[in-house]
Amino acid sequence: MNQNQLDLVFGALSDATRRGMLAQLSGGVCNVSSLAKPYAMSQPAVSKHLRVLERAGLIERTRHGRENFVRVNAKAAQEASNWITHYTKFWKAQFDAVEDYLQKTGAKNEH
Repeated sequence: MNQNQLDLVFGALSDATRRGMLAQLSGGVCNVSSLAKPYAMSQPAVSKHLRVLERAGLIERTRHGRENFVRVNAKAAQEASNWITHYTKFWKAQFDAVEDYLQKTGAKNEH
């Protein structure tokens, strides 16, 4: 995942409404009106949130007749999760190395 795409994913996930919509979609495909139902906002505001999620690659929209349906696209979320996992392991190893160094040198833990 390139840095621009990663920025889009994390930007999309930074909003509670969009995270809520993704949580709703964890149950399966929804039409846009049922996805918007829990939120006190206009249809254009809902559409804006969906565009942000779609641009980030977190959802896919399809149209059947006059109705729009939305489903989760797990690939972008998985790639962001892989990025987080990689850096979590990296920083944990760095902190463990500092802790080992401090223990070896006899430095006191002053918390």
